[in-house]
Amino acid sequence: MTALKNTITVSGINVQIVRKDIKNLHLAVYPPNGHVRVAVPDNITDDNVRLAVVSKLSWIKKQQQDFKDQPRQTERKYISGECHYYLGKRYRLEVIEREGKSEVRHLKSGKLKLFVKPDASVTAKEKLITEWYRGQLKETIPNLLEKWQPKVGKKAADWGIKKMRTKWGSCNIEQRRIWVNLELAKKPLECLEYIVVHELIHLRERNHNERFKNLMDTLLPNWQARRKLLNTAPLAHEHWEY
Repeated sequence: MTALKNTITVSGINVQIVRKDIKNLHLAVYPPNGHVRVAVPDNITDDNVRLAVVSKLSWIKKQQQDFKDQPRQTERKYISGECHYYLGKRYRLEVIEREGKSEVRHLKSGKLKLFVKPDASVTAKEKLITEWYRGQLKETIPNLLEKWQPKVGKKAADWGIKKMRTKWGSCNIEQRRIWVNLELAKKPLECLEYIVVHELIHLRERNHNERFKNLMDTLLPNWQARRKLLNTAPLAHEHWEY
């Protein structure tokens, strides 16, 4: 299914329109900066979208303000004493310069130890931390899939981790492939679990309609609390260079 995209401006708000083979209009506001996206059936005109957005303007502005007010980490410099998040908890970074293998160690004492060569750049340090986060998710997600696929009644053919600008997760229904945002390594485990369940349920129901919500209510009754937790946890530095 090929999606067609264009952008319009409504009351000073940029709105991305995505046309694809769906039945209903779906409007959403995404982190980190309140990006507005409307998915619509192919036959819906820009004027129809404009009317839908106007009817939701107060809600959109509230969502955008919530993202603006949400705590954000300062830009990371990867120096000793700096705080980094892992599974919703803050860890103090300790940078140790040495020759030999560069690596990250996670300590129960509340520290992340970053072993690097003396001349390691900020970019190199960032890459090490990023790949460590990726490795942690690669260890955690299979257990969540094993737990939830039998409950949902659908099995993902494949899954992966990637950086995404506007989504915590996504699902390619035709290929039965689930993607998880790398940033979820920093969020509480219940948030990661919520996203995994959410995307698995899309293998049963494509749209965010009443059937989808009923499935979420049945399988994960506290999903709305988890979503709220995810959307109030500190965001990464404001400029998501994905």
